Amino acid sequence: MTRTLTGLYDSYADAEATVHDLEAVDISHDDISLLASNAGERYSLSEGEGNEAGPGAGTGATLGAVLGGGAGLLAGLGMLAIPGIRPIVSAGWLVATAAGAAGGAVVGGAGGGLIGAMIGNGVPEEHAHVYAEAVRRGGTLVTVRVENGFAATVEAILQKHRSVDPDARGRAYRETGWSRFDENAPAYTEEELGRQRRLHTPTIL
Repeated sequence: MTRTLTGLYDSYADAEATVHDLEAVDISHDDISLLASNAGERYSLSEGEGNEAGPGAGTGATLGAVLGGGAGLLAGLGMLAIPGIRPIVSAGWLVATAAGAAGGAVVGGAGGGLIGAMIGNGVPEEHAHVYAEAVRRGGTLVTVRVENGFAATVEAILQKHRSVDPDARGRAYRETGWSRFDENAPAYTEEELGRQRRLHTPTIL
């Protein structure tokens, strides 16, 4: 039986290290997904740079190389926009599933699709909203599909690189009046994301 396990990270570097560790124990990149906020175009590339196969394919491949994913899942990182989060970098099955849930309109309406994709694959609804909100606030999400017999190994890897407790983070969000992810909410600016990073991870740049 397949389970869905998720790790939330305030640092992209921690998420990247997690993906590398998962692939090192032979978790297929087809079963791993990564989503990260790209507000402020932190990972932007000039149009056409390394891009001979069209904007989507070429830019995605080059972006993966720039972010340190020379092979495996991270080599396929690309950019898209999700309502409420706006620009993200992503790779893997979760966004593809979200696109299907949203009727194929990834750029135009995958916010609800993202929540639905997580819930449909076994992520508790409360956690799904926290995860989406955390990405909106600058976090990075790693989601893994794994057989039960290998779940303990994957859970240990997901927790190895300073993963965030979704229950604790949800409580922190609710203390400020937040209740659930809203795809119609305005995206955070880079300045606002900087404040969020300093709030939750004061020792991480």
